[in-house]
Amino acid sequence: MDWCRYRFRSVWRIAAPPDAVYAVLERADEYPRWWPQVRRVVPVDDTTGTIRFRSLLPYDIVVTARALRRDPAARVLEIGLEGDLEGWARWTVMPEGAGARVVYEQEVEVRARLLRVLAVPGRPVFRANHALMMRGGRRGLATHLGSV
Repeated sequence: MDWCRYRFRSVWRIAAPPDAVYAVLERADEYPRWWPQVRRVVPVDDTTGTIRFRSLLPYDIVVTARALRRDPAARVLEIGLEGDLEGWARWTVMPEGAGARVVYEQEVEVRARLLRVLAVPGRPVFRANHALMMRGGRRGLATHLGSV
């Protein structure tokens, strides 16, 4: 097992129309407005930006994200990641009942030196930290969409 590789999958159920959910997720530069753990997004150009995020652990992760796929008809957004994490992440938004089912998938390798050194003993903590971040994102998105 490569202790520096992670696969994550989160499913959010949001009481909002799928197109409205997709429209918010499409504007990554606005994530810090509703997702507390996303501290800063700085656009570089139309398809690339740097993202700084931190969950419960006192450690910022910085990545450069590049759009790989933006498909409003299928409601799919996919990015490539470089920096402290390398790999990809994807949002897929689907109708479910009167709302939306949002699936977040991510496959990354940790590149940050400190996180690599702590890979084995820290793995359960890193996974829990990610889960807390995703919970904060789900709550923030639901609240944001309720107020839009």
